Amino acid sequence: MSLIDKMKNVATKLETMGYVTVLPNEDDWSSIPTDKKNDYKKEVSMKYFKEIAKEDTSAVLVINEPKKGTKNYIGANTFAEIAIAFYFGKKIYLLNDFYNQLIDELAGWGAVPLYGVLSDINN
Repeated sequence: MSLIDKMKNVATKLETMGYVTVLPNEDDWSSIPTDKKNDYKKEVSMKYFKEIAKEDTSAVLVINEPKKGTKNYIGANTFAEIAIAFYFGKKIYLLNDFYNQLIDELAGWGAVPLYGVLSDINN
């Protein structure tokens, strides 16, 4: 969620291009009791898996900005969402280039790097 501001910015641009977007909720993780965090994480993950699986969802766009000193970073939860998108036959776009640690899977699953150019989305 460290990229929520970037997500909002990209969503606004996509909406002006005529796309419908879905963003994660901005949660205050510090307010969730420690013994409830795993349940909450499961609930949030299932919510987005269901969003991806919806018939009217045509694609996912991964905001893979540099993080933790790594270019084009994709974390575990985002990779799980990409796998769900692949399974349900959705298009997969990467805002930037491939994340090197996952390049075989991402390329094999047909992910399309946009190199920051949103107008290259082809639905």
